[in-house]
Order: sequence, then C-alpha cells, then structure tokens
Amino acid sequence: MARWSIHPTENAVLWTPGPDERHVDDYEMAGYRCAFVVTYGTDENGFVLKHHPIFPSLRLRPNNTHATYQLDVPPEKWPAPALNGEPVKEVLRSVKLNGTLEIETVSADGALKILRRCYPSTDFRAAYELLTVTAAGEDPVAFSLTAGGGEIDQTLGPMGINICEVHTDFDGLSAMLKPGESIDCSVAVTGRVANEEPEFDEARTEYRRRLENIDRLTAPMQLDTGNRALDLMFRFAKLRAGESVYDTRYGLIHSPGGYSYFAATWCNDQVEYAGPYFAYTGDENLIEASLNAYRMYMPFMSDRYEPIPSSVIAEGIDYWNGAGDRGDAAMYLYGASRFALTVGDREIARELWPAVRWCAEYCERKKNAAGVIASDRDELEGRFPSGDANLCTSTLCYAGLLAAAELADEFGDDGEGDLYRARASELRLAIEAFFGYEIHGIPAYRYYDGCEVMRSWICMPLCVGIYDRAQATVDALTSEYLMRPDGFLTSEGSETIWDRSTLYTLRGVFASGFTDKAWELLDRYVGNRLLGERVPYAVEAYPEGGRRHLSGESALFCKVILEGLLDLTPSTLSSCTLKPNLPAGLDHLYLTDIRAYGGAFSVYLDRENCRVTRMNGELLAEGKPGELLTVNF
Repeated sequence: MARWSIHPTENAVLWTPGPDERHVDDYEMAGYRCAFVVTYGTDENGFVLKHHPIFPSLRLRPNNTHATYQLDVPPEKWPAPALNGEPVKEVLRSVKLNGTLEIETVSADGALKILRRCYPSTDFRAAYELLTVTAAGEDPVAFSLTAGGGEIDQTLGPMGINICEVHTDFDGLSAMLKPGESIDCSVAVTGRVANEEPEFDEARTEYRRRLENIDRLTAPMQLDTGNRALDLMFRFAKLRAGESVYDTRYGLIHSPGGYSYFAATWCNDQVEYAGPYFAYTGDENLIEASLNAYRMYMPFMSDRYEPIPSSVIAEGIDYWNGAGDRGDAAMYLYGASRFALTVGDREIARELWPAVRWCAEYCERKKNAAGVIASDRDELEGRFPSGDANLCTSTLCYAGLLAAAELADEFGDDGEGDLYRARASELRLAIEAFFGYEIHGIPAYRYYDGCEVMRSWICMPLCVGIYDRAQATVDALTSEYLMRPDGFLTSEGSETIWDRSTLYTLRGVFASGFTDKAWELLDRYVGNRLLGERVPYAVEAYPEGGRRHLSGESALFCKVILEGLLDLTPSTLSSCTLKPNLPAGLDHLYLTDIRAYGGAFSVYLDRENCRVTRMNGELLAEGKPGELLTVNF
C-alpha cells in the first residue's frame, strides 16, 4: 500500500500522516560543497526532525573513504519554536519532497502553523532551514524562537581544525502574531576550517538557487509517457544522479553519497553507471565530473598492467583497493568507451582513447584458459561468491570491446578496430560455452564456475545485446528463486536485494524485447520506490546499508528508459541505433531534448510509429516500434 501520493499540481510527492501513523525516514540533498540529510516523521514520542550536514571537502583523520566531516546537529543548538514562553508540541501535518524538503506542522492546540523548507546551499558549505510561522487560531499568540546557534563542533582534520556552526537571521526572536499573520526566519549550518570565515548567503537567495539547480539538472530529457509516476520518478532520478557532484581539491567529483561515499569515485558507480548516463545530459559540469572520474584512474595504468584500484578517494589524493581486482578494467573499458562515443566530442574521445586501449589490453591479459575474463571479485566485493571469473566482468568487457572498436576506427592503428571486434566475437562464444548452464531446469547462465544457485547478475548478457538465452534468462530472473515484490534477490536463498542488479535486469528485459513483462516489473518498482516506504529514489541495498539513496542507482534508473525501453546504443561519435519498444501499459513515450552525439534530439514513440527529430523538428529517422533504427547526426 502506498504511503505517499503524487502532488496534484507540482513535481513532488506528498505524505499526509494519519492521526496514529508512525513513520520516520530521511531525505538527502546535495550542492557542490555540502550535502544535507534531514530526518523527519513521527514516532512514539511525536514529531521527529534531525539535521545532518555533510562537508565533503572537509576531511577527518585518517583521510580514508569515510573521512568526510559530518555530524548530527544537537537539538539544543537548533532554534526551537515556543508559544507563550513554552516549547511548542508540534504535530506533523504533511511532508513534501521536490528536491527540497517541505514540512508542515501545527501546534497541538492549533494556534500555530509552521512551514519548514530544508535544502543545501548550491555553492557554499552551508545548509538551510527556512521557517514560516503563522498564527492559525482565532486569537493573537506570543511566538518566540529559542536562541540556539553558535559553534557546535571542533574536530581536528588533516588540513586544520574543522568547525561546524549554526547561524540565524535573528537574535532572540519574539513577536505577537495576529490571527493569520506570519513571520519568516531562517537557520543555517556551516562548515569551515579554523582560518576561514564562514560562507553562506541569505536563506531565500539560497532557496532560489537551489530551485534553479533542480531545474538545471532536470531540464534535459523531458519524459512524457502519460504515466505520472514513471515520469516523476525519472525526474527525481535525474536530480539525484546529477546533484551528487562535489567541488574538491581535484575539481568536480561525482560521488555516491549516502552518508559514506563523498569526494571519491568508483569504477562501478561513476565510471560504469553515471558517466555513460551523464553523456546524454550535455551538462558541462556533469561531463567534467565524469571526465575527472576517468582521469583519476589514468596514473594507475602503467606498462606493468597491474590492476587499477576500485576507488580513488579523499578528493583524489589516495585510493582504495581492498577487494582486489573486481573487474575494474572491464568496468572502465565499458564506461569510458560508451561515454566517449555518446558525448560525441572528438577531443574528449581522443583524451580517453589511451586509457580505453590500456583497459582492452589489460582484459586481454586476464583471459583464462576458457577465454573469459578473470577477476578476484565482482562489484559486490566478496559479499557473495564470484569465483575466479564471473559473468558480469566478461559481459562488460564484451560490450566495452565493441565500443572501443568504434573509437579505434577514429584514433587507433590500422586494423585495431577489427582486432577488438574479433576479440569481442571470441569472448561472446566463450561466454556461451563457459557460463551457459542449466539450474533448476532453466537453461540460462551460471554466474561463475561451480555456481549452482541462481544469481540476479545473470541479467548482464541481456544488457549487452547477447540474446541467445534471452527467454530462459527472463524465466530465471522472474522465477520464485529470484523475484520478490520489491526487486530481485542478489542470490537465490539470500534475503538481500541490490537495486543495481534489479535496475540492470529491468533494462535488459526491456532491451531483449520482453516489453510487457518488463513493464509489469518496472511499474511495480516505481510504485515501491516513488510512493512506498523509502522514497523517492532508487536505493542501494537492503537489509544491508539501510536503503541508502546512492546517486549511481538513480543514473541506472535513467538508463532503464534510455538503454532499456529505447535501447539507445552509440555507434560512432556522430551516430547511434535504437530499437524502441512501447509496452501495452503506456500509450506513448516522448523523450525530448536528449543532448548527445554532438547535438540534441528527441524521440517520439507511439503505437504506430517512432520518429527521431532534431530539436528544430528536422526528421532524422522513422520506423515502427520494435524496428532497429540508425540515426546519423
């Protein structure tokens, strides 16, 4: 049953709790120098509100993956409302999520209404709460705010003393409010090092900038399917994927977020997931953040062909490689080559070409006797068995080689593109021979040699255009062994669901032509993630990790539309293919202002026709749903 509803007139979701409803959740928002997690809801003691600022460019000791300076603001340091000199007992009336967090409460006696808007600064190490307090009864009321404020923490970091402070735009605020009269005030929480001055701006100015940043991140790729839930979740996914970019000593770095992962980049989340999606946005900062992710790994690519690290951390000055080789070079080969082709910029592609070439050679050297790509782990880093060679690494390498071949035709030596295509063909045969396997009577794939249980990552062949066992793979994924109402189990017999494999599954089932089955799964997924218990974004995993709203998963959700429903695939720096499928549950799918392949274009899909046009209306390609279309720009 849905807890939330779609706002009737805004791009927002709304929760209006019942009198005895108990529910507590949090909402993460981000700007370039601050993330802000606000916990809200009701529990057995009543209204819950907690503020948790995060400052990625302020570091702790030791300066490792999780060393971002962050803390819960002590409640006594945050100004609290008072009525006639007594603390207000607030009752939660509604919560609205739209990229900011809007919370409306009333005093228990109904005399006051309090509207809070919470959001991070776009540019400063600051986060805000903007309050509007209204006399809601029939009599005047004496309203006041406790002072709060001041310094709340000092912690030694590698660059000095980190300081967190609370600031207000009032000093001992008190006022007599007539019925219907309102008063505005604001609170800011900031982070700095000891020799800096705190940087923040007027709260309403920062609120306007936050809304402008939301508009910027959600402007490309306007989705219209007539299904409000799908269209709105796609908008939210664009926001969450794009907002988690931080201004660091290295430059702009896209990071997962989720309390733990800031000012760092990973070969899966950023290189494989987010980068190829950002290539469709045309957004200069998102493109730059992706380029920085690819650049951070280049110093590790030597003639010795040692594994590249899984993550570059701490604003780019260190790395983490605790899980060994996770198939990171295959992730990079796939992500960087697809990113370069999709952006369609020759200079960007030329810069990335040596790294793509290095990863192709590294993967070639990691082939085992069966011809598939060996790795110590997969992206789950040993949480679940992956053998000495897993299906995910080999399929990413296969798709990466095909994309690299197109780059080789542009920048490589004579015959290098054909060499990569030949290697991809050989690898495809090896994938079939080595991983093709029957489990529970279903002739799909085993995840590694010796694996006798079903795994959700067997979806990967469907995501890279290998459809030899498509029916059996869909049967396996949607069987009682893996499918659950909220997603797909990582492994048969476990209780763990990772949204990343669920989202890859949705993408692959769409791309392989099982459109109505995929729509059934996607429709249920959207209902759960947008309007259920943990909203409004894709999550990382559970029960592990507390369903963190990591940003890479939202990029994967966007790719369900781009690379699943539309099956968009880059061909060259100035061309692509698509094979659009429209499920019975949708009347149409219009995706306008896609900024890729050196231009901008739109796709208009309905029951009878698919048209691809430039933004000025010029027709680029036309065909029937389910037909493969080639688009040249």
